[in-house]
Amino acid sequence: ALGSSPSIRSALSLAIVAGSGATFAFDIWGQVISPWILSWANLAPVPLAVQTVDVLTGINSRAAGHFMHLFVVGLIAYPLGYTHIFRPLQERSLPSLPWLAGATIYGIGLFFVAIGIVAGPLLAGNPWFLNFSGIMWVALIGHTLYGIVLAAVVRGLEKHGI
Repeated sequence: ALGSSPSIRSALSLAIVAGSGATFAFDIWGQVISPWILSWANLAPVPLAVQTVDVLTGINSRAAGHFMHLFVVGLIAYPLGYTHIFRPLQERSLPSLPWLAGATIYGIGLFFVAIGIVAGPLLAGNPWFLNFSGIMWVALIGHTLYGIVLAAVVRGLEKHGI
């Protein structure tokens, strides 16, 4: 574990490294494997982020969407949510739950937040779960994969004292 009072620098470093691996896996799945190899839907996290930023701020900017998806969410918010909120709660309430199960639950939770709330009618004005279209299923797998890769990288870094 990070310890009871990790420095901001070490927490951010861990988040950025683990979030980079997880975001890479998410984007490769959603933008390469799913559409090109499996002929499934193509994830569009940046346009959804642009739409969300526009709804919240009135700024319609592709650069802001990239910043939101890649940096704010992928490298900071989701990883810190895992290391500082989800995992400590899971370790206290279900200490014997295998890390892979916890990571899967975290990823599915991210899916519900991202697609059910942020991309949904409550914030971005889209239909609930994007009308249960193909992109919703690709997003479910992508967010689950994100959670698993994130947890695996965090575990690996911590195991090596990083």
